[in-house]
Amino acid sequence: MSNIYVNFEMPDELVTKTYEAVELARDTGKLRKGTNEVTKVVERGTAKLVVMATDVTPPEILAHIPLLCKERDVPYAYVPSKQELGGASGLSAPSASVAITDGGKGEQMLEELVKSLSKLK
Repeated sequence: MSNIYVNFEMPDELVTKTYEAVELARDTGKLRKGTNEVTKVVERGTAKLVVMATDVTPPEILAHIPLLCKERDVPYAYVPSKQELGGASGLSAPSASVAITDGGKGEQMLEELVKSLSKLK
């Protein structure tokens, strides 16, 4: 694990599910994009899942997020590409992190994903 904020490895199938959950939340639920927005919703306790890209430079941009998530008991996941994460969240630009605040039609998938993630830590 190369980055200071990456605390566990994500299996490929979970990465795929994470992107799908972000896409479903984008289309039918609520999504906050960008590290500042993510920080706010985690602090307010409205984030259901935080997703961070592992190819962010400098890594210090995201260093506080896993700590904040642990403190506030918010589940979080990693994906390998900020470009793909941006795309999944409906942006043409890359995104270092997003937070799902409402899973929409993906609520069930989101719950299963959170259960799988809790087993990884």
